[in-house]
Amino acid sequence: MNEDIKSNLTSSKHWLRLVFMVLFAVFLQVALAVLWVLVCVQFLFALVTGSDNPKLRYFAASLAIYIHRTISFLTYNSEEKPFPFADWPETPPVPSEQVVAEQASETSTSTPVNSEDDGAAGERA
Repeated sequence: MNEDIKSNLTSSKHWLRLVFMVLFAVFLQVALAVLWVLVCVQFLFALVTGSDNPKLRYFAASLAIYIHRTISFLTYNSEEKPFPFADWPETPPVPSEQVVAEQASETSTSTPVNSEDDGAAGERA
């Protein structure tokens, strides 16, 4: 048992992981600061224009995936090192039904809709 502890303490694998963990803990703090900036900018954008910015939403989604992967690495739930040792995470495409629903809600709030059109739209969906 004593030899196991000694070999673990002298193993360079564990000490190298500690270096990476400290590095990714710093990256995580930077990513969280960027996230808060995105939250504020997206809120101001929505306040001024009436809707969110899709490019900011896409970047925020990929940033959330990066934060999740970083936390997984730090908590030993993953051995895969996140960005910059891997590619930046891509967000899955938004389902076309959701895009159509968002466009329909934007259209319905900006232009009056005839009740006959509602029935036809309901039949198509």
